[in-house]
Amino acid sequence: MIELLTSPEVGTYLGGPRPRDECERAMPETPERRVGLFVIELDEAMIGTVEVNRRDAQRRSHVRPDAGEAELGYLLLPEAWGRGYAAEACAAVLGWFAGALPGQPVVLCTQTANKRSMRLAAKLGFAEVQRYEAWGAEQWMGVWSPVTPPACR
Repeated sequence: MIELLTSPEVGTYLGGPRPRDECERAMPETPERRVGLFVIELDEAMIGTVEVNRRDAQRRSHVRPDAGEAELGYLLLPEAWGRGYAAEACAAVLGWFAGALPGQPVVLCTQTANKRSMRLAAKLGFAEVQRYEAWGAEQWMGVWSPVTPPACR
């Protein structure tokens, strides 16, 4: 987890990597269980995470009238990029979410400059809702509806 959070490549579109010493201090010896947080493993080693969180009111997107949209996020180690692991893991998590909370949409936000994430959003079936400027870059928000399950192509 520390390698993931401190990777300069992973942090490129997320404001940069977190300082290693900060992560080591903050990381518990035994991580807590969190509903909606999934670890991606390959050969019994963690290569990334996928998470579904509720957006807070300050980041309201108006996809739901009461805000609190579910948002999909994912991080993978650079050596795992380009192999389909993110698509497979995200599709599985979206399937889990659709079964747990039927009918609820999920949003995904990424920088438009992050071409890999833009391709993944399209592959998973996210439809563009809006583009906006934040953190000094153009951002993209898409929404996925569980009416049509995600497909890994």
